Amino acid sequence: MAIEERIREMPLEQVMGERFGRYSKYIIQERALPDIRDGLKPVQRRILYAMYKDNNTYDKAFKKAAKAVGNIMGNYHPHGDSSIYGALVHLSQDWKMREPLVEMHGNNGSMDGDGPAAMRYTESRLSKISNLLLQDIDKDTVNMVLNFDDTEYEPTVLPARFPNLLVNGSTGISAGYATEIPPHNLAEVIDATIYLLKHPDASLDDLMKYVQGPDFPTGAIVMGSKGIKEAYTSGRGRIQVRAKTNIQDIAGHRQQIVITEIPFDVNKALLVKKIDEIRLNKEIDGISEVRDETDRHGLSIVVELKKNADAENILNYLLKNTDLQVSYNFNMVAIDHMTPMQVGLKQILSSYLEHDIQVVTKRTQCDLKKAENRLEIIDGLIHVMDILDQVIKTIRASKNKADAKTNLVKEFQFSERQAEAIVSLQLYRLTNTDIKALVAEQKALTEQAERYRRILNDRSILEKEIIKELRQVKKDFGSPRKTEISTEVAKIEIDEKALVADEQVRVLISRDGYLKRSSLRSFQSTSDDDNGLPESDVIVYEKTISTLANLYLFTNKGNVIYRPVHELTETKWKETGQHLSQELGLSASEQIIRVFEIDDLADEQTNFLLATNDGYIKQLNLNNLQPTRTYRSRAISAMKMKSDSSVVVRVDKIKRDTKQEIVLFTHKAYAVRYNIDEIPESGAKAVGVKSVNLKDDDFIVNYVLLDPIYVDNTRVGIITDRGAFKQLEANSINKVSRAKRGVLVLRELKTKPHRIAALVAYGQNHVLKLVTSSLRKFDINTSDYPISDRYSNGSFIIDPTVDGNPNKLLLGRPLAD
Repeated sequence: MAIEERIREMPLEQVMGERFGRYSKYIIQERALPDIRDGLKPVQRRILYAMYKDNNTYDKAFKKAAKAVGNIMGNYHPHGDSSIYGALVHLSQDWKMREPLVEMHGNNGSMDGDGPAAMRYTESRLSKISNLLLQDIDKDTVNMVLNFDDTEYEPTVLPARFPNLLVNGSTGISAGYATEIPPHNLAEVIDATIYLLKHPDASLDDLMKYVQGPDFPTGAIVMGSKGIKEAYTSGRGRIQVRAKTNIQDIAGHRQQIVITEIPFDVNKALLVKKIDEIRLNKEIDGISEVRDETDRHGLSIVVELKKNADAENILNYLLKNTDLQVSYNFNMVAIDHMTPMQVGLKQILSSYLEHDIQVVTKRTQCDLKKAENRLEIIDGLIHVMDILDQVIKTIRASKNKADAKTNLVKEFQFSERQAEAIVSLQLYRLTNTDIKALVAEQKALTEQAERYRRILNDRSILEKEIIKELRQVKKDFGSPRKTEISTEVAKIEIDEKALVADEQVRVLISRDGYLKRSSLRSFQSTSDDDNGLPESDVIVYEKTISTLANLYLFTNKGNVIYRPVHELTETKWKETGQHLSQELGLSASEQIIRVFEIDDLADEQTNFLLATNDGYIKQLNLNNLQPTRTYRSRAISAMKMKSDSSVVVRVDKIKRDTKQEIVLFTHKAYAVRYNIDEIPESGAKAVGVKSVNLKDDDFIVNYVLLDPIYVDNTRVGIITDRGAFKQLEANSINKVSRAKRGVLVLRELKTKPHRIAALVAYGQNHVLKLVTSSLRKFDINTSDYPISDRYSNGSFIIDPTVDGNPNKLLLGRPLAD
């Protein structure tokens, strides 16, 4: 029955909320976040205290790290030995700690991310500066609490003679909170602390005259001070940290980039690997070798360049694309009065001073009490010398020690403490020499006690004592700043073309989205029909061009994809190449219809002409299609589609002030001709304007462009859906204004009327290439067919029921005269 009463039914939400709440409070207050007063997490505090209690200090010999870990785990920190050893090693790593708190013999890891040797091989002891964190801990300066099994006492905070939270920084993640506090220069922090003590109303700007910004143990350069001030104000901010580099001339009229300092918390081995991958993958041209020459004299990464390489431009590329420049995010969260708080510079220093004042006050009270107790005994011993015979007589007449003490108090008015000292006194000390020593000690103790009282009773003297101690810490442990604070903004300008070797390559782009570039050698050694494409695919663009060129790929859904030639995947010509779907998502029905080579992306005179099947048309300036930061993974919108069935039928690159004309042809054989300057420029997200007044169920098949100079010699070849071919002169179509219905260019039949399936414009005597839906190909020699008027339906050349529907009509080679 008793067992049943102990079982309670509770909602799962309540149980989980209560238990997780307790767990969260524990890891926030007692695991992951540092205390604002001593800048330590509980595990770090326990490591330092346990080593201090074990006399494992800087002035003693090293001891095995395993011994320290076992002591810490057995007495203070009931967690895994690996986590304790990891925290111990971290405190010794001079590339992570601005002022390491532990010294180690043996392998304690490296900047390359190497782990430390096992704790049975390494030795450790507290560093000299750790003594300043623990000094006076035995003088009741901090609260002590029982450990996990109530067998030992441990401190809730260390006395801390300097603001360790800022000096060594901290990083950690708990439930709902994370902290990222960078290391600072000890001398600067102490100067700011002294100034704040003297001027409690000091502004942040006043304090920042002393604390310029973070001082990382790995040095490097902080670019700009705006983020620093934001962080010191609110506790949050972002800065850019850049490696320290220099460009040196070497033999053979070449140069090399030498990196001597890297950003804080960057893995050096991974950084060198990334730079070498850039060289191997030929992301940029000009790097010949990457070497890590780091040794006991200091860090050194050498990037050797090829002859005539642009060192500044390559360095800028590496800064942008590797961890030679990184963002550091301040998130200064610490435990202040048992509560996690996001704190700025002034609050950290104020809380530290509040703690330091308490420590010095408690220490002085302890010292005063000790001096007064000793002075009381000294006064009693000096008085004994004046009445020595009576004291000896009284003691001899007493029954025992306790009786002697009682008699001394009763007869001579000694205090209990004095009586205890007298009865414990050894006879050899009753000499004149000892009397003189007692008088000298009495004088010294009286002066000490008076000094302690002045400190406790006068705030200004207390502050002077704190300032004196802080200045001594600065004198003993201050060091020059390692990290440079630059006023330069971290903007990086890269000339992309200067990073790419200028060479001629063969480029192929297909309708279904395959892209590749090949060396001319691979292209020339492969047969004409072995291009690696699937049989159902069609080549949209194939040309020998420079690696410095830029390509714009337009799709039938109004999107444009930007690709520099040097970024295309290099393959053998007989291989398929890379598909666009590997980099960006296109719909299954989306196809590439035109590709243009653009030399100058800033050319304001370049426009694109786009027309859709549902009767909309627009001009779009190149400035509206500039590649964005996400061009690799996202297409740029060039034209908004009116409906899901809308597609772009054709795109052309034209001059902004062109005098050309356009002729649009509809499926039901209407043709509309007008000047291009009637088509206004629109934005990239616009639908455009109406191009043709379409009949119901009609749509645009294609258009042709006419140059006024050659319009009289331009012909249009038309293939109908019934397999007939017809060619007519372009000037037989009268010019009108935009958005008209147009004129018929095929004779309308009552039954089985001809409809335009495909068309192309050309000069004279050409061979046209016809591709049907069944992938059959036909050559049409235009000189074999007459020039027809608008009312003719042409001549039958294929049978759609046998050969497949006419699908595409391409301009082939001109015929020889």
